[in-house]
Amino acid sequence: MPLYEYQCESCKKVHEVIQKFSDAPLSECPECRGPVKKLMSTNSFALQGTGWYTTDYKRKGSDSSSKKD
Repeated sequence: MPLYEYQCESCKKVHEVIQKFSDAPLSECPECRGPVKKLMSTNSFALQGTGWYTTDYKRKGSDSSSKKD
């Protein structure tokens, strides 16, 4: 399940909430009951190393221009 961040507009605290995609977004702060807004957070997922680009899989002679009819 995804982790969402909400910031309270009253007390300015940031809350992390695990919710299903089908769950309604949080509308009030769990601490002070003030209105909250959903934050856009960066993810920590990164594709690193070899094998993630098309250039890593190409072999010499595999192009359509190098094939003989």
